[in-house]
Amino acid sequence: MIKQFTLVILFFFITGKNIAQQSTASKQVSTFTIEAPQLETSKKIWVYLPKGYSSSNKKYSVIYMHDAQNLFDSKTSYAGEWNVDEKLDSINAQVIVIGIEHGNEKRMDELTPYKNEKYGGGNADAYLEFIVKTLKPKIDSTYRTKTKSRNTIIMGSSLGGLVSYYAVLTYPKIFGKAAVFSPSFWFSNKIYDLAKENKKMKTKIYFLCGDKESEDMVSDLNKMETIVNQKRCSCLHLTKKVIVKNGEHNEKLWRDGFSDAVKWLGY
Repeated sequence: MIKQFTLVILFFFITGKNIAQQSTASKQVSTFTIEAPQLETSKKIWVYLPKGYSSSNKKYSVIYMHDAQNLFDSKTSYAGEWNVDEKLDSINAQVIVIGIEHGNEKRMDELTPYKNEKYGGGNADAYLEFIVKTLKPKIDSTYRTKTKSRNTIIMGSSLGGLVSYYAVLTYPKIFGKAAVFSPSFWFSNKIYDLAKENKKMKTKIYFLCGDKESEDMVSDLNKMETIVNQKRCSCLHLTKKVIVKNGEHNEKLWRDGFSDAVKWLGY
């Protein structure tokens, strides 16, 4: 059931070597390193501050994103970046983005909530505990943030899409919105069981995938959408699903869908 094409994409974060030499990150992007005791390591964090941040006193919603190496800078990306900073600037989005670098060979462990019989993994609880108990308090104390769940968004693709969806199931009082791109629901069927056990779901969710990603990507996403729709009335307009014609499992798909997701979710 596991598709070789999808696995190649999952592993490129670990094995790929970038060839870009010039940084493409804007001046609004900075980085810092923070200890992650839950993961017994340290994490490099990328921070995007919106236009006008330094000259205002207002507070901002925050988007937490995974795989930070691929969000802002071609120099650190493997197969092209998401252009998050340029995309947000182009729509004048007044939102802070916090990118968390993946753990290279530990990426699969960090971003998967359950073990896969063949590929292992299953350390997402510790990863999310780091975000919730260590990183978010640091961000909220350092920057002018809106701290309520309706102002806290989590977003990612592939394994990052999987862990983002898992995050809203396990921390609904922290993450009130999520963009779930090309989620690796194939990794374990237990994610469906958890979704079914969730009695109420108030999170605003934007699902996206391409119809050329893998044999089961669209059907897996449709299956999860059905479960979500059973939890709440469609009249609330809390769920949106986008299936991109000829869309493949790559940065282009996620980059092209990023702005629309942010605008629909709101901030």
